[in-house]
Amino acid sequence: MFDVITFGSATRDMFVLSKDFKILDCGEFITGKGLCVPSGSKVYLEDVVFATGGGGTNAAATFANQGFKTAYVGKVGGDTGGQAIIEELKNLKVNTGFIVKADKLKTAYSVILSLPGAERTILVYRGACQDLNKNDISWRELKKTKWFYISGLSGKSAEIFEPIIDFAAENGIKIAVNPGESQIKMNLDRLQKILNKIDIFILNKEEATKLTCLPWNAEKEIFKQLDAWIKGIAVMTKGPDGVMVSDGREIYSAGIPKSKIIDRTGAGDAFGSGFVAGLMQAEEKLKSEQIIHAIQLGTANATSTVQRFGAKNGLLKKGNWGEWKKVEVKSYRI
Repeated sequence: MFDVITFGSATRDMFVLSKDFKILDCGEFITGKGLCVPSGSKVYLEDVVFATGGGGTNAAATFANQGFKTAYVGKVGGDTGGQAIIEELKNLKVNTGFIVKADKLKTAYSVILSLPGAERTILVYRGACQDLNKNDISWRELKKTKWFYISGLSGKSAEIFEPIIDFAAENGIKIAVNPGESQIKMNLDRLQKILNKIDIFILNKEEATKLTCLPWNAEKEIFKQLDAWIKGIAVMTKGPDGVMVSDGREIYSAGIPKSKIIDRTGAGDAFGSGFVAGLMQAEEKLKSEQIIHAIQLGTANATSTVQRFGAKNGLLKKGNWGEWKKVEVKSYRI
């Protein structure tokens, strides 16, 4: 019997660090800025760091570190990258029996271009992880768990999002979802039916505004809409401004500790999975106490993660809260 089974991407990550990268203003990019290198010349690197990532495996690492019996469902290629992902998960004591190895596909790969003191740019090759289909999943074995944690599913894998939700609902499995772009862009009528089955729905503020079609600063209205759609708890992360959470009765909010930031890659996964792990740890407590504990653990986990390169390298282990005080959580009645 598992405590939690995670779904989502599995990637091989390479962090490339150089002081020679330049940030230039350019209206052709959606952010208004571009990370640039000189054409036709060599760019020297200060460091190259190899790690594994992907929402599904990052979440699995958090749950395993927090002492939960964890399994991961996903697909990797029949290459060295795929084997590296499997070996790392085994070392973390994550069950890898649900992982499909596709010999004819390449493992998903990300190259993270990082300039010290600036935002990073990620080059993404989606690879095998977007090819997971219904026939790849041992559905009968999935019944042996208490929770599903579903991170972003893209490509062909997006087609199994709804079947996974339905399966969990039919078998009394609790559901936490940290959606990807494919899920946010789903037909709203179809998505609303899915949201009504979800226990915890985690998204960032940009995703929340897109999903609800409400203005950026209309936070109360955003949560009013999310509460109407979601069966359980709605979580909205706000980057450096912290997080807001609604259980349909109260709004909880917290900031983030002051800390250095080496790299933000995986911070969202660390918070989302840390939040759910916190709820699981405090399930015997009052709901308000559960949510406060969950916010504090998710925040500590994300804060620790951004101190190091690699989405899994800074994840906290059970009982370790890092060097920062637990964040203060405020609440008010809706």
